[in-house]
Amino acid sequence: MAEGSKEKSQLSILALFAHPDDEAFGSGGTLAGLVRKGHRLTVVCFTNGDVGEISDPALATPENLWQVRQEELRQAMAVTGIQDVRFLGYRDSGMEGTPDNENPSSLFRAEPSKVEAQIAALIEELSPDIVFTHDPTGGYGHPDHIIVYERTTSVVESMSQNRPHLYFVCFPRGNFRKLWQEMVDAGITPPFAAEAIESIGSPDDYVTTVKDVSAYVDIKQESLRCHRTQMDPNGPFGKIAPEVMTAWMSTEYFYLKRPDGDDTQADILVDLI
Repeated sequence: MAEGSKEKSQLSILALFAHPDDEAFGSGGTLAGLVRKGHRLTVVCFTNGDVGEISDPALATPENLWQVRQEELRQAMAVTGIQDVRFLGYRDSGMEGTPDNENPSSLFRAEPSKVEAQIAALIEELSPDIVFTHDPTGGYGHPDHIIVYERTTSVVESMSQNRPHLYFVCFPRGNFRKLWQEMVDAGITPPFAAEAIESIGSPDDYVTTVKDVSAYVDIKQESLRCHRTQMDPNGPFGKIAPEVMTAWMSTEYFYLKRPDGDDTQADILVDLI
């Protein structure tokens, strides 16, 4: 990405996420908006989500979940308008301390240099102007999220020229706390324990870029619904009032990782959608 070498209508954007559906909650509206503004997007999923939830046993089995989730992501991205969807094929590592962390095929056990070489090859091929990925917290601390953040950041920071704008997708802690309280007030058991909610998500002052994606929230929600194995209608997010969920999903948050010591890099995401 040579800064200033492309018109805004011709930007190349690379989104790097750990699992199918990671793209949805935090950046689905932004991705939908970017497509509709004429930008070229590629979504890369590092794992197949092998050990994710199965909301309905009629949808998948533990043995074929990875195939089902790949197809769910393809369907979700078709709704969003993204045709270039790729999988790196690592096994879902599960949460920290689980047996899945020990699986030699998991992303958690992958050689860092191999993962970074794959990211570097993608950047060389696509020459992205913008790269999206997880933030340092991994949202809720998932090992795969943190690994994708670490490996992506390492590759981008090692670039001496044509460095893309690197944006981390954020989930501000204040937003988590607000939504958690709304669930409690509605008699819904939140997905996180009360004592954990204070540490989940990005620090509020970490955010550099706030995007109003209300114009695209219908597309975002339709895309999210494609991840049927992960969207339990009887889960906490399924029980919350639709208007509350729509409001929560209508704003997205990012952190622009500027090169060390350089405060001059433009926040180009601000005016793109």
